Amino acid sequence: MTAGAVSGSAAPVVELRGITKRFGDLVANDRVDFDVGRGEVHALLGENGAGKTTLMRIVYGLTHPDAGQILVGGRPVAIRSPKDAIAAGIGMVTQHFSLVRPMTVAENVVLGRTGGIRLEMAAAAARVAEASERLGIRVDPGAVVAELSVGEQQRVEILKALARDCRVLILDEPTAVLVPQEVEALFATLRRLLDEGLSVVFISHKLGEVRAISDRVSVLRRGVMVGTVEGSTDERELARMMVGRPMLGIRRTERAGAGPPSTPALSVRDLGAAGVHGLPALVDLSFDVQPGEILGVAGVSGNGQTELVGVLSGMRHPSGGSIVVDGVELAGASPRRLMAAGIGRIPEDRHASLIPDLSVAYNLAIERLDDFRRGGLLDEPAIREHAEQLIARFAIRARPDDRVATLSGGNIQKVLLARVLSRDPRVLVVAQPTRGLDVGATEYVRSELLARRAAGTAVLLVSEDLDELLALADRLIVLYEGRIVGEMRAGDADPEQLGMLMAGRGRAA
Repeated sequence: MTAGAVSGSAAPVVELRGITKRFGDLVANDRVDFDVGRGEVHALLGENGAGKTTLMRIVYGLTHPDAGQILVGGRPVAIRSPKDAIAAGIGMVTQHFSLVRPMTVAENVVLGRTGGIRLEMAAAAARVAEASERLGIRVDPGAVVAELSVGEQQRVEILKALARDCRVLILDEPTAVLVPQEVEALFATLRRLLDEGLSVVFISHKLGEVRAISDRVSVLRRGVMVGTVEGSTDERELARMMVGRPMLGIRRTERAGAGPPSTPALSVRDLGAAGVHGLPALVDLSFDVQPGEILGVAGVSGNGQTELVGVLSGMRHPSGGSIVVDGVELAGASPRRLMAAGIGRIPEDRHASLIPDLSVAYNLAIERLDDFRRGGLLDEPAIREHAEQLIARFAIRARPDDRVATLSGGNIQKVLLARVLSRDPRVLVVAQPTRGLDVGATEYVRSELLARRAAGTAVLLVSEDLDELLALADRLIVLYEGRIVGEMRAGDADPEQLGMLMAGRGRAA
C-alpha cells in the first residue's frame, strides 16, 4: 500500500457506474464499474483493445458514454468535454504529451487559462514557480519545452494538470519513455502528492511498476471488468486476469560455446549519419553482432537509435563508415540490396511499414511479389496460400482478405514479424518491438526473437524498455547523442548505471 492509501469505507472521489460504450457492433465498455478513493493509486490494466483508453476518455470528456453515470464526490456530473472534467477536478496526462514545444514551461502551464488575448509573462512565470514550489515538482518556468528531457516534459504535463486544482490525475503509460531514475523521481512525486490527498488512475503494461505504486488494480478484458485486486498481487496473476490464461513467461539461456565466433554476422565500423539541420546524429559507431547473439541498444529517445536503424535498413544514407554482413560491404546500399544480403528489419513504426487498406495476404507478400508472378500476372491463389501458412505459423488472428487497418496492434506486429522472419534473415534489426503491446502480444514477440537467436540469427535490438533489454539481450551498448558511451554484458548490467549512461552521466567500457 502507498502512504496515501484510503480505507475501503472512504467515499470515492470519482466513481463510474454501469458505463457502456459501443462503436457499431463493438462493445468497448460493457456496464463497467470503477472508482478511485482519496489519496489512492488505482491501476487499470488490460490488453490492447480491452477498453481502458475508451473508459478514461469518457472520464475526461473526450468520448461520451451510451449509458452509465459518473459521480464526483458522490454527486452525478455530466462531463461532455475536457473543460467539464477540469472543472470537476479531473486531469489527464497521456503517453504522447500535448505540450507546445517552442513555448516556455510557464506559457504551456497557463495556456488556455488567460482571461484575454494578452499574457503577462512575468506574472505567469511567478504563478508557475509558486505552483512548482507548492506541489514539489521542480521545473524552470522560463525553460523552452523543446530543450527539456522527456522526464522534465512529463513533469510539466503533471504540473499543468495539478495547477488547475486537479484532484484526480489519470496517467496513461507514464513511464513508457522514462529512464529508471526518472521513474523513481515520478513515483516519489506521486507519493508526496498522494499524502496530500491526490488520487491517481494509473494505466500501464509494466506490471512491476503497477505493483510498486498501486493500492488496487482493476482489470478489463474485452470491455468487461473482470476483477479488482490488491496492488501487491503477483504479476503472473495480474497477467492471467488480463489475457484469461496462465502466462508462460520467457526463458533465455546463455549463449552456447566458450567464446564468440571469429567472424561477426554484422560488423559496423566508424558509422556516421546526419540528423536534422545537418547536425550529426551518429558519430563513429563501431560494434559487432555475432550469429546467435542479441545485442541490445539502450538510450533515451532521440539519441541516434532511429538513425541507426534507418542506416542499417537502407532507409537513410550514412555520412561515413562501414557496414559488413558476412564479409560483404553494404554501407549506403538500397533497402532491396540489404534485404537480399540477409538483413531483416522490424521498424519502430509498425503502421508505416504496412499498407493499412491492403489485405493481410498482400501485406505479407508485398516485399516479394516477383515470387508470385506467373506470366506477368500475380498468382492470387498462391498469395492466399502463402498468407494462410503464415497466419497459422505466427498465430495471427485474421483472415487473408482482412484489411490490415482492422487488426489490433499485436496482430499488426505479428503480420510484420511473419513477413520478415519467413525470409529467414541472417541479421535482424528490431526497433521497439513491443511498444504499446499488451502482455500477451509482448510475450509472443519476445519469444519469437529468442527463437531467432537460438536459430543462429544475429539480432540488433533497439528498445527504450530496459526490462526488455535485460531480459533478452546478451550484450548491451548505450547511445547518448549519437555516440556509444557504454558497453557491457547484459548479465553484468545494473539498471541504475544504465540510467545514468542513458542520461549522459558517465561512461562505461
